[in-house]
Amino acid sequence: MDTLTKTARTAGALYLVYVIVQIVADVIGRSGTIVYGDAATTAANIAASAGLFKVGFVIDLIAAALFLLTAWALYRLLKPVNPDVALLFLLLNLTGVAIQCASDIFLISSSVVLSGVDFLKPYGADQLQALAMAFLYLYHNGYEIAQFFYGPWLLPLGYLIYKSGFLPKALGILVMVHCCTWSATALQFFLFPGFTAITYVSWPLGFAAEVGLSLTLLFMGFRARQPQRAAIA
Repeated sequence: MDTLTKTARTAGALYLVYVIVQIVADVIGRSGTIVYGDAATTAANIAASAGLFKVGFVIDLIAAALFLLTAWALYRLLKPVNPDVALLFLLLNLTGVAIQCASDIFLISSSVVLSGVDFLKPYGADQLQALAMAFLYLYHNGYEIAQFFYGPWLLPLGYLIYKSGFLPKALGILVMVHCCTWSATALQFFLFPGFTAITYVSWPLGFAAEVGLSLTLLFMGFRARQPQRAAIA
């Protein structure tokens, strides 16, 4: 197996594992637990599954690390096509991962506030619940800010896939379209929070693009030749 194929399969495996781990983190740590706008219910849910909530937090950090490793593997794979564009998507991914990990501080802080530690006993239950909800909103906003980098990283990535010569051009186009819809989702969150129509397009498109890329890298047969350096149009 040549170096190109090994690097591609490594990137594909990391990408697929990242997607699975991120879904697990969402299911364990947040889905059905956090009810935005309902501090009392959310506090009760976190108290009832405090252990799982913390596990979800740890898995979320693992997912972020896997995403960065995926970007590094893709950088090694696509750098021969155009090193400057490859570096661009790596830096965008790194920035998004850093913001996501920083926002996770607020996620775990909500659990600390509701844990009943002694130094918080002077505060009433309602106050602690409100503070925990404020931390969760900060976490959510931080996560959405990360999407302003997770969306655009797909544009140079899709471009290099399109220009590579050893990956399907249609896949590169799909990833670039996913960039547009994912970036629009982040804008929608901050500018039109009551409007969610774009989400119904971006989520399935993103699943098809990212899982499709990971499976293509894992299972497709690669041409023996190395990719040629592409000039940016």
